[in-house]
Amino acid sequence: MTLEEFSAGEQKTERMDKVGDALEEVLSKALSQRTITVGVYEAAKLLNVDPDNVVLCLLAADEDDDRDVALQIHFTLIQAFCCENDINILRVSNPGRLAELLLLEPDASPAASEGAAQPPDLHCVLVTNPHSSQWKDPALSQLICFCRESRYMDQWVPVINLPER
Repeated sequence: MTLEEFSAGEQKTERMDKVGDALEEVLSKALSQRTITVGVYEAAKLLNVDPDNVVLCLLAADEDDDRDVALQIHFTLIQAFCCENDINILRVSNPGRLAELLLLEPDASPAASEGAAQPPDLHCVLVTNPHSSQWKDPALSQLICFCRESRYMDQWVPVINLPER
């Protein structure tokens, strides 16, 4: 490996870490502002009713989920809808970390307070933007810019690995 290849790899890793940090910040704010929708079915309902206010779609799957044909069909349909409606999409490769971010916050999910009930479906998470002031959020702007740059490189659904804490 040459020095240039090593340097390029380091820059890419650093950039992905920054994007992961920005995603964590966006999710934290969305939880506190209650502008988050969790679950494939719930996401589909929101996309049907109010797609214009959705600013980010997260699709989360691990290696086991990649073999789930029904889930992959849902993902394909959601991705197509998001592309058609100019909604930014990210794929999260570690749903366990996403679950930590979404469920460890107080009052983040009714399912979290039910104890041993069925775990919530975290395969699809939507972040909505009910107020135009959120567009001034630097973390959200960074994610939108990353998604746009990825599309320019023909990577329509970039994969993010949320950093472990």
